[in-house]
Amino acid sequence: MKKSCLFIFLTFTSIAYSQKDLPKIIVGIVVDQMCYDYLNRFGANFSKNGFNKIINEGAHLKNMHYNYIPTYTGPGHASIYTGTTPDHHGIIANDWIERKTRTQVNCVGDAGVYGIGGNSLYGQSSPHRLNKKTITDMLKETYPKSKVFSVSIKDRGAILPGGHQSDGSYWFDYNNGTFITSSFYREELPCWLKKFNKKNNARSYAKVWEPLLNSEAYSAEDDSPYERILRGKTKPIFPYDIKNLCEISGSLTPFTTSPFANTLLTDLALRAIKKEKLGKGTSPDMLCISYSSPDIAGHAFGPDSREIEDMYIRLDLELSRLLNTLESSYGKSNILLFLTADHGVVPVPQKLIDDGKKGGYVFIDQLINELRKKSINAYGVDFILGQDNLNIYLDYQKIKTSGIEKEDILNFIALNIKGKKGIKQSAKGKQLENLETDDGLLKMLSKGFYPTRSGDLLLILEHGYLPKTSLSVEPFKGTSHGSGYAYDTHVPCLWYGMGIEKIEVTRRLAITDISTTLSQILKLKKGPETGTEIKELITAE
Repeated sequence: MKKSCLFIFLTFTSIAYSQKDLPKIIVGIVVDQMCYDYLNRFGANFSKNGFNKIINEGAHLKNMHYNYIPTYTGPGHASIYTGTTPDHHGIIANDWIERKTRTQVNCVGDAGVYGIGGNSLYGQSSPHRLNKKTITDMLKETYPKSKVFSVSIKDRGAILPGGHQSDGSYWFDYNNGTFITSSFYREELPCWLKKFNKKNNARSYAKVWEPLLNSEAYSAEDDSPYERILRGKTKPIFPYDIKNLCEISGSLTPFTTSPFANTLLTDLALRAIKKEKLGKGTSPDMLCISYSSPDIAGHAFGPDSREIEDMYIRLDLELSRLLNTLESSYGKSNILLFLTADHGVVPVPQKLIDDGKKGGYVFIDQLINELRKKSINAYGVDFILGQDNLNIYLDYQKIKTSGIEKEDILNFIALNIKGKKGIKQSAKGKQLENLETDDGLLKMLSKGFYPTRSGDLLLILEHGYLPKTSLSVEPFKGTSHGSGYAYDTHVPCLWYGMGIEKIEVTRRLAITDISTTLSQILKLKKGPETGTEIKELITAE
């Protein structure tokens, strides 16, 4: 049973909205950790009916960027679907330090709900920390008979797109290898999903992962010193016996690192379309799909690996399957589909170093320990509560007791950070609230700043650098994301279907423009969007 939201939504005057000339079904696809250049790098091996079909017959927005820092999965999905930035919707990262409890919280974690379908802690999730309505919420408010469903491996990949009024948001249970939800949405899984889970689960899909194509078809080498080695393997090379690796590790993580998780998710999406009769009613329905495995594999293997290349070649076939079903069921003129990504990724910094390029690591735990010691030496007190996502949080209780001004402490910490290798600059939280600057990175940082959730001092790293902990497993292998640089901000954006003509748009666009444009096309009530309409799509429509 859905919980009531803890914030007040704007009220709207009664407006008569026409349902004519609307698609029967809208499909939003987010590929977790897809750099824009993958379309070019891997395109020669894509089929005619997946990515290339959308590019050749739809709208290709070639210069779509995130307009805030940090570029993580939680903020990415929230920004795509609310049409605004973290300073408004409040999802500043995948997790952050909550001052009230003095602990780290997950962006969709919710101890007030329980798992449905798995009796698992993985089910204690909801959108209660998302402070704005999504495009899916506005769809249901404008057209009360519309249905919204969202699916993903990651809980945040399903929950944030589905919004507060989703009819069903389902994500992966790492205990059972099936899909679950939480009591925020319902008290029992639908019968069709129970049946799906009995036959379709991680263990039944796990098999040996081998390259789909001949070796010479790939641009990447199979064995690289920059890839993490999965437990049970001695080298990061094909083949990967996923079922065996799951047994060795005692975890289903190897499965979610494989392309077979994408296949399972596509099958779930197709089953939801059929069993929930999406697109068969009098109002447009929406299905949100977030493919998480490219990100899970990307962190482990990096963007220049054969594993990632093969992952995307196989993902293209999943997209082809999905498109084929949609067109055969509804016809192109009755569907509206967009595809984008929640962020990109930095090349493996150690590879950048070895290639003589700018890049490296900031060992953030060592830096924080140094700052703690200096704070004690200078004031007799460690004023740092903690660090998360390059946000340094001060301990307000200790500051109050000490009688020392918070500003003096911040100045002291900033001074001791200045000049550290890999750190480009820092900014105080208060500075970001009313920022007037021509500094592009600071502007982006301010759009990712939410006063009650963000830290007191925020760091920006140099180009090509990543934060690392000194205790990281294989610290110089694999990679991540989160910055305001193009390798993290530049993502694909493709549109296809009803009213979408073949077009290329090269001007720079912001990720928040997607929801704003979709709202206009669907004739929705005004939501929280702060993006700009993509006129080329509105005109085509």
